[in-house]
Amino acid sequence: MKSVSVVSDNTEFDVVIIGAGINGAGLFRELALQGVKTLILDRSDICTGASCAPSRLIHGGIKYLETGEFKLVAQSTLERNLLLRNAPHVVRPLPTVLPIRTWFGGIVPSFRRFLNLGGKMTDRGALVLEAGLQIYDFLGRRARVMPRHSLFLGGRTRREWPHMAKDVVATAQYYDAAITQPERLGYECVQDGLETAPSCEALTYTVPVSFQDGQLVLRDVQTDEVQTVKARVIVNAGGAWIDQINAILGLPTKYIGGTKGSHLLLKHDDLLRELKGRMVYFGTPDGRICLAYPFFGHVLVGSTDLRIDDPDKAVCTDEEQDYMLRMLADLFPGFHIAKEQVIYRYSGVRPLPATNAADPGAISRDHITHEDNVAGVPLLSLVGGKWTTFRGLSEEVADHILALLGHPRSTSTKELAIGGGRSFPSVEQHTAYLDRLAISCGIPRPRAADLLDRYGTLARKIAVFCQEDADAPLRTLPSYTRRELAFISRNELVRRVSDVLYRRTPIALSGRMTPDVVQEVARVVGEELGWSERDIAREAQAAWKEGCERHNLQGDFPVSSEPQKILKA
Repeated sequence: MKSVSVVSDNTEFDVVIIGAGINGAGLFRELALQGVKTLILDRSDICTGASCAPSRLIHGGIKYLETGEFKLVAQSTLERNLLLRNAPHVVRPLPTVLPIRTWFGGIVPSFRRFLNLGGKMTDRGALVLEAGLQIYDFLGRRARVMPRHSLFLGGRTRREWPHMAKDVVATAQYYDAAITQPERLGYECVQDGLETAPSCEALTYTVPVSFQDGQLVLRDVQTDEVQTVKARVIVNAGGAWIDQINAILGLPTKYIGGTKGSHLLLKHDDLLRELKGRMVYFGTPDGRICLAYPFFGHVLVGSTDLRIDDPDKAVCTDEEQDYMLRMLADLFPGFHIAKEQVIYRYSGVRPLPATNAADPGAISRDHITHEDNVAGVPLLSLVGGKWTTFRGLSEEVADHILALLGHPRSTSTKELAIGGGRSFPSVEQHTAYLDRLAISCGIPRPRAADLLDRYGTLARKIAVFCQEDADAPLRTLPSYTRRELAFISRNELVRRVSDVLYRRTPIALSGRMTPDVVQEVARVVGEELGWSERDIAREAQAAWKEGCERHNLQGDFPVSSEPQKILKA
């Protein structure tokens, strides 16, 4: 595997992609698989920004039916079905339940929204939902892998949801999917490209400084090293920062009008038990949509949809938290739901197109590609899109770029597994696969299950690496081992401790990050990457500070004049 590479000065690339969110990462994979010499870079790590702050759903977007976006729903349901096959290690079916409070509510508003006449849907009655679900099932028929929807009346609903509000007269259930580790899948897209095409490169923590005379000047924000590259095509996949990047390239634009979405991780064992692996997806009195579903042993709750001007200031506020908890408590008055149960929260800015729409929720989630020209070089700005459709968007944009380059398409990614999804065992094969993995690598079966769950079929390579030298569980987090994290640090484009804690593993997102965990992980990463004691201590403190400022983690970080004694297990 490749680690972080330094591109030599004046290197010429067919394509330079600025932004390694999921749109950029997916496009990088798509182009690399066609043999196009491509460089991808990001000012931070792979899949930061909005790509690490979604609702973590791979869904068809049933609410888009209300605005008549049938093409988007059809594409989304197809891409959802493909991801269930191509990334089964992180994308899994999610039974989704819609609480219904009336039988005939929402008919008039639904017609108004469908005809683009405005209006919020504050009530989606049984008749409206049944019609929508029938259409949804029909649009999702291609490559179908999950059952059609069902409708349950009051008696069944009361038995299944004893703590749900009494005015819920029925529930509907259909199937979508959830992605446990989108950040990791984004990394795997980049890694797939690097492994396939040795001429391709990836640079993290690197920003464009200027574009002059056909040359793109780049600066490493960690080292301040400056280098120059050339490109035949430039792609701006900077998400909420697209307009800022275009300004650096010498092209003032106003393509982005993003909205902020925030989410909570709730420690609530009683609600978790009642969910039974299902998501509740429900409308609110002010016309928004909220959701709650099981996630790493807790409950993920979302989301808000608020306009924001500066994406760098996107954090989940106390007001947003109170709103989501209040809406959840309104649906489940039989449970005690309080802010003390929130153990993690996050926020990101959706890179939606600039618009004057009064209702942020009504802004289309479809994607738009703007094509401009800067100093004779085509510049493509990728606006919008969503996690579910990243492969389809990447394929579409890649075809356009291939046409610009006069380069033929050599392979399709439609049925090509991603990263740890390659050769992933089916449900029927799962037990036998775990048994073989445990026996062949000499590890306990629960350990084999953990590795397969985190990394897909890459688990075997990690297990072998862990057996090649002395290994030991982390003192603060025994389900992880030192060699496991050393493998990630050595092979997975890691440059910061936060890369490991927040994106290559679900340590932070699963609510298991403490100051002690951060220090021990920093020690392992630092030793593998050759950091000094001062660097290790600084990186540990920075990772914890990020957790406190962006994710509402609580607790003081210990400071010691003897970091080695504190950090070393």
